[in-house]
Amino acid sequence: MTDFPEALVAELAKKSGVVWVTYDAQPHPVWHEWVGDAVCLVANGGEQPLPGIESESTVTLVLRSKANRHLIAEAEATVEVLTPASEHWDVVTLALRTGRLNLHDRDSAIERWSRESQVIRLIPTGTVTQAADVSSAIAQSVPHLARR
Repeated sequence: MTDFPEALVAELAKKSGVVWVTYDAQPHPVWHEWVGDAVCLVANGGEQPLPGIESESTVTLVLRSKANRHLIAEAEATVEVLTPASEHWDVVTLALRTGRLNLHDRDSAIERWSRESQVIRLIPTGTVTQAADVSSAIAQSVPHLARR
């Protein structure tokens, strides 16, 4: 394990529309926005299912190349659940609403998220493992994408 600058994790997260979040030995692909210093997302309710994420203290961000889906790095991140009273709520929810594709209730989405979902910040701790140092079984896996 090496300490990477926050800029590397930020660059990898910004370039990809999907980040894989792993906890309880389960990987979950999630849409997200990089806001400030964290991967931010909306979980559960009518959004992407991430059962129990609000109870996790840390997760692993699996960062893959947007072009070829090859694993580039894994980064440890702390989990912060935001509420409407949180310092980051307004900035994060506005960025998520702006970045969310096909949002059917754009005008009321933030209110719905506050009632039905969790708004989550995943803040990198600075601990990053390069792809070459990740178990070969993980490094060579390619996420299965839904086929239509």
